[in-house]
Amino acid sequence: MSDTTRPLAGQIAVVTGAGRGIGAAIARKLARLGATSVLSGRTRGGLESTAAAIAQEGGQSDIVECDVTDLSSVNLLAKHVDSRFARVDILVNNAGIGGAGGPLHQLAPEIWDQILNTNLRGVYYCIRSFAPLIIRTGGGHIVNISSIAGKNALPNGAAYSASKWGLNGLSYSVAEELRAHKIRVSVVCPGSVHTEFSPHPGKDPERMLQPDDVAHAVQMLVTQAPQSFASEVVLRPTLKP
Repeated sequence: MSDTTRPLAGQIAVVTGAGRGIGAAIARKLARLGATSVLSGRTRGGLESTAAAIAQEGGQSDIVECDVTDLSSVNLLAKHVDSRFARVDILVNNAGIGGAGGPLHQLAPEIWDQILNTNLRGVYYCIRSFAPLIIRTGGGHIVNISSIAGKNALPNGAAYSASKWGLNGLSYSVAEELRAHKIRVSVVCPGSVHTEFSPHPGKDPERMLQPDDVAHAVQMLVTQAPQSFASEVVLRPTLKP
C-alpha cells in the first residue's frame, strides 16, 4: 500500500536554484512528499540552509554546486546524480535571474547575455543532461518555472520577458517530444512572488504570491494521476497587490 502522505517516497528530485526563495520552497515541499531533493545552485551557503531545513523536517537531500549557464557544470551535476542515485524522477528548472530595468535599446549586451543564458540556455542544458536519465528511469516530470512575464508585455523588462516567452515555447515543444517517454513537461507561470531577495516596491507583500504557493503548484503537477497532464499553471494573487 502506498503512503498517501509521502507519494514521492523513493523518488529523486533535482531542483536548480534551490538555495533561496522559490527554489528552496519547492525543494522542501518535494522532500516533505518523500523525495530526496538534490539541491543545486551556485552558492553552497544557501544550499546548506535549505538542506538544514529539510533535515529538520525529517526529509532527505543532497547538495551539488552547479552553474546552469555552464554546460560542463550541468553535466557534472547529472553524472553525480546518476552515480549516487542511478535515477531521476523529477527535474525542476527554477534557477533564474531578473532583468535590469530600462528600455531595451539602453540595455548592455552583457546583461542580455546573462539573463538569456540563465533563464533559457540553462534550462536547455539541464534538459539535455537529465532527460536521458529520466527516460531510463521510465518516466517522470520536468517542471519549468517561468513567469506571467512570459505571457504578457513587460516594458522596461524586455530581456527578462523574452527569456520567459522563450522558456514557455521551449516547454510546450519539449513536452511533445517527451510524452512518448512518459515524461510530462509542465511550465508554471507565477505573477510577482514575495521573497526576501526579490523586493517589489509599492506592492503589499501580504497580498503577493509566496514561494510556498509556487511549491504547491509543483506538488500538484508531480502528483497527478498517470492519465492526466497539466501542461501549464498560471498563478495570480487573489487580490491585486
